[in-house]
Amino acid sequence: MSGDVPVSMLRDMSFRESRVGPAAVRERLLAPDLARGLMLALVALANSVLYLYGRPYGPRQHIIEQDMLDRVVSVLNVTFVEVRGYPMFAALFAYGVVRMMRRQRAALGSDIEARRVLRRRFRWMIAFGFVHAMLLFPADVLGLYGVLGFALVALIRVKDRTLLAVAAGWLVVVAVVQGSAYATPASSGERTFFWSFAVDDPIKALALRPLEWLMTPFGILGVGSAVLVGVWAARRGLLGEPARHRALLVRAGVGGLSLAVAGGLPMGLMVGGFWEPASETVRWTASAVHAVTGVAGGLGYAALIGLLAIPLGGRRGPVVLAITACGQRSLSCYLFQSVVFVVLLMPYTLGLGGTLGSAGVALVALGTWLVSVLLADLLRRVGKRGPAEVLLRRLTYRG
Repeated sequence: MSGDVPVSMLRDMSFRESRVGPAAVRERLLAPDLARGLMLALVALANSVLYLYGRPYGPRQHIIEQDMLDRVVSVLNVTFVEVRGYPMFAALFAYGVVRMMRRQRAALGSDIEARRVLRRRFRWMIAFGFVHAMLLFPADVLGLYGVLGFALVALIRVKDRTLLAVAAGWLVVVAVVQGSAYATPASSGERTFFWSFAVDDPIKALALRPLEWLMTPFGILGVGSAVLVGVWAARRGLLGEPARHRALLVRAGVGGLSLAVAGGLPMGLMVGGFWEPASETVRWTASAVHAVTGVAGGLGYAALIGLLAIPLGGRRGPVVLAITACGQRSLSCYLFQSVVFVVLLMPYTLGLGGTLGSAGVALVALGTWLVSVLLADLLRRVGKRGPAEVLLRRLTYRG
């Protein structure tokens, strides 16, 4: 099948309007927004552990915990969250890009003009990512997704079979690179990357961040495969009409999450200090498998949330409305997390990253996510978009 989309695949695209600009709220799909809102909880959990400092570092640069609760939380975090949330985010991003491309094409009547609008959006995403990385969080992914957006525009008509073949082939690169990058010994005294999180001088931290931002893609290479699968899923409307694809979503959800747990548990046990591999080869293998199965886990989470959207249908209670409001304002909520983490955890602010363990910082992460959900719901109630979304859309759809 080619990348040209048959009419039957456009049923979930809701192109009833012909204006240029962002989609109206009534045109948005429940499953992607719900998935983005829930995904931000995983992102908060994954990002928050980077702020822990002042103690020896072990596998995947986690601090070596002594308290049993902290060790157990570390196992759960690595097994269910790390390198699982961002592939899910990437697949949803690709799904949205395909929808935006079709919507702009329908409104403008031209592939060339539609691509121009999207490229302008991606350029601004890279700029947003750079500012975010320099001022708040050097492990930013906005810039990376902006770069991936350019690739997606170029690949929008590539055949499905080619997309999936490239996605599978890219996993080999993921295994080799991340197997090597994270095959670290059980203990080391210093951080081996993201040094600015442990620096108590904000000026010195600022000087380190450009290099750290450029290093970030090597830690989440699996998003490359996830975005290609996201394009494939968008062509079929898997999240737009989940009831029609229930069987596929069940297989993807159960299978993907099972692979993620089986592949992530060995690394989780290493991080928690419950298992020490006998050789460098075993450490390398555990790291490679953890990274590759993280892609399956991210896609599995997206599929399971798609299934969750089926019984909800048009019946959206206050909890679902609040989480989808967060998903609709995911950029603002993502940036909000970074602001809170910097204020609470960095050495040159309140410095809680030097005293909290994995369990404590997980509570901070989930609390921050919950506050972002409540703020997003407040904006929904007063009919306002997120401030970052407003700015990005004004820059994208100017004129």
